[in-house]
Amino acid sequence: MNRQTVIYKPIGLAGGALAGLVAGAAFKQLWRLASGSREAPHATDPTKGWTEILLAAAVQGAVFGLVKAAVDRGGAHAVKSLTGRWPD
Repeated sequence: MNRQTVIYKPIGLAGGALAGLVAGAAFKQLWRLASGSREAPHATDPTKGWTEILLAAAVQGAVFGLVKAAVDRGGAHAVKSLTGRWPD
């Protein structure tokens, strides 16, 4: 295991946890603004239609993917700044 990987592991783990928290909060806020509803629908909610359920899932997935990619990329840049090399 090279130095960049050893440095990146804790940054990646902490970043992943942070990404989950940020993405959850961002999705809740985005859903509230877009739908006017405080909570996104659950897939098993019998009062919601397919369109709303699938739209909420797609938006949630996109938000989580975007935040995770941004955090992972930022962590890799931080490791490169510290070591001079991109992590593996």
